[in-house]
Amino acid sequence: MESDVLVLGSGIAGLMLALDCAERGADVLVLTKRRADDSNTNWAQGGIAAVFDPADSFARHGRDTLRCGAGLSDPEVVRQVVAEAPERVRELEALGVEFTRTTRGFALGREGGHSGRRIVHAKDFTGRAIEQALLARVRAHRRIRLVEDQLALDLILDSRMGDPRPSRGTPGRVERCWGAYVMDGRVGVPSAGRIRPVTAKVTVLATGGCGKVYLYTTNPDVATGDGIAMAYRAGAAVENLEFVQFHPTCLYHPEAKSLLLTEALRGEGAVLRTLDGERFMPRVHPMAELAPRDVVALAIDRELKRRGETHVTLDISHLSPARVRARFPNVYASLRRFGLDLTREPIPVVPAAHYMCGGVKATLAGRTSLRGLLALGEVASTRLHGANRLASNSLLEALVGAHHGAGEAWRLVRRTPRTPQAERWRAQGTHPPLETVVFDHNWDAVRRLMWDLVGIVRSDQRLLYAERLLALLREEIELDYVRLRLSRDLVELRNIALVGGLIVECARRRGESRGLHFNLDHPRRDRRYEGRITVLRRPPVSTRTLFRR
Repeated sequence: MESDVLVLGSGIAGLMLALDCAERGADVLVLTKRRADDSNTNWAQGGIAAVFDPADSFARHGRDTLRCGAGLSDPEVVRQVVAEAPERVRELEALGVEFTRTTRGFALGREGGHSGRRIVHAKDFTGRAIEQALLARVRAHRRIRLVEDQLALDLILDSRMGDPRPSRGTPGRVERCWGAYVMDGRVGVPSAGRIRPVTAKVTVLATGGCGKVYLYTTNPDVATGDGIAMAYRAGAAVENLEFVQFHPTCLYHPEAKSLLLTEALRGEGAVLRTLDGERFMPRVHPMAELAPRDVVALAIDRELKRRGETHVTLDISHLSPARVRARFPNVYASLRRFGLDLTREPIPVVPAAHYMCGGVKATLAGRTSLRGLLALGEVASTRLHGANRLASNSLLEALVGAHHGAGEAWRLVRRTPRTPQAERWRAQGTHPPLETVVFDHNWDAVRRLMWDLVGIVRSDQRLLYAERLLALLREEIELDYVRLRLSRDLVELRNIALVGGLIVECARRRGESRGLHFNLDHPRRDRRYEGRITVLRRPPVSTRTLFRR
């Protein structure tokens, strides 16, 4: 398999870039590790932050973003993203996304951290509306191939190519990325289970986040941090991984899995209460339930620990039932499946891991420290979000990044005359696992460890303990990776263990509390940590480990 542009991931960032590159004349291959619509984008309920209200301004949107970023957002990146937002939203509408409108234009919602109404949405299933429209366009484009059930294992670098490259073996020379090794997970095809090199002049990581690193998350099962793990193993810079955003309101129910209750509920008047009915956010922050997510999640965590309770409640039952059902049909229907009525009763909620504000170090156009490798969307750290993401800036960042990334990708395609041949993946000497009980145990151990020790509240002792335990787990997982025949579970387990370790390493280096990172031993912000935390691995993973000769 070969193309001009290889896109790993089928969320908003990857699909928008694929369409743009194809329109410029590039041949694009989009690989997604499960179904094409199984992405974080498809799960997004809220919307896209953009200035359309005449009473609003780019300056206000920018100030809200910088305030949420707690001193780590880049003002120039913020200015550029905010200024482009309206144009990017209109592009989506032109591609067929049916946003909710009123007689005066886009219906604008309000979410936490925003000083006014600026959330463009499609009721409360904005992500699904975007995903369906973009997939229809991608599948119809003659220059784009989309293949499902393709799991990327590792990036292909100069040192892993079959023919000599200029940077091969040159000390200090930055390697180039030429694609990825991919496992075919389709059933009933001749290539099922095969691992093969997929080469391209440009490789785009649009793999989304890493919520599955934690025991409780709002993310779908695909969010195992694959892009961050692959980039790090290849020697790319990753940064600010300590800033994991926990969404304040995930449904607390024994039969529910990852059901997010959109922040727009609080924007329309929903309030948070303890189990005895006390509303606690007004005494925590002047914006009460509309405070930034880090403030709300931390406040809930404190109430739970102070009272010894398992959850709090989200209450919008004081509003008109007809109004609630019309504004939140998806949330209403989802809750009814569990016997809950949003219009009549408070809903049990807890915080859950939601969004990675750090990631692979990249420019707004996706350029990383590896030539030929771009990173877009949640997998990337572009300096927009800083220490905490402003609500509904994530889809916006992906849109703006894809627009600029397509130009960057097209320039790389034109400058690259050909794609060299890659070495085959070798698995001699490996054997199938005799049992899976160890896999199951390690999956649970990594995620439970991260939830208990590296969650909303941390401490030096917890982080040190987490580091030691993860080192032991990772050692065992790497042994399995080398000696066993690979499966999706083993590959994803390896990735969540690595990303968990990187989160801990970044958290241990930040001796302060800022944004989404709260450390009991360092409860205040420290100006010495205004800079960025970067973890850089050199050299990349050895070919012996990669190919298991």
